[in-house]
Amino acid sequence: MLIETFTVGMLSTNCYVVNNPQTKEAIIIDPGLDFPIEAQQVFEYITKEKLKVKLILNTHGHQDHISGDIIFQEKYNVPIYIHKFDAPSLENLEKDKFPAPVLLEDGNLIDFGEESLKVMLTPGHTPGSICLLGEKLVFTGDTLFAGGIGRTDFPGGSIYDMKLSLQKLMYLPDYFLVYPGHGPSSIIIEEKRSNPFLNSDIIF
Repeated sequence: MLIETFTVGMLSTNCYVVNNPQTKEAIIIDPGLDFPIEAQQVFEYITKEKLKVKLILNTHGHQDHISGDIIFQEKYNVPIYIHKFDAPSLENLEKDKFPAPVLLEDGNLIDFGEESLKVMLTPGHTPGSICLLGEKLVFTGDTLFAGGIGRTDFPGGSIYDMKLSLQKLMYLPDYFLVYPGHGPSSIIIEEKRSNPFLNSDIIF
């Protein structure tokens, strides 16, 4: 599995292009663009690597993660995937010309090429926040960051749900790489050691 990271938007969202090097099938995770011109660097990479985009995947429904969905859907005519609890955030997207959104549930498998990611529902930041589990990695959206966690004070957020979601992530193997929605990548063992939100009950 090859992963290319693009930092986009005013909130520096991590947009990931993930592909299978054998089949060249790819997915785009969280294209949170503020300006269409930001998509050009992603287009150029996909063209250069001769990738075949299969779908667009949102880890949750906040604007800084979904704002580029329609741009990439127009370009590649592929479906958008999002958890059913956050699906209302896509209601304003054009629907007539493109495939309807695919509504995810906990445990779903997302296959592309010879790769697969498993959906783990991790509410707290939003009701439909998900993490995506690969063989030795996890895309955590705005649930877990390097040294931090996602906010829970937005509408639909829940401190209690966030605690349960973080507990799920802490059961992952120590060697799992963490690809968050913002900021640098990390590794589960490092978050267990040094992330203050995982080593204190104060915020809960």
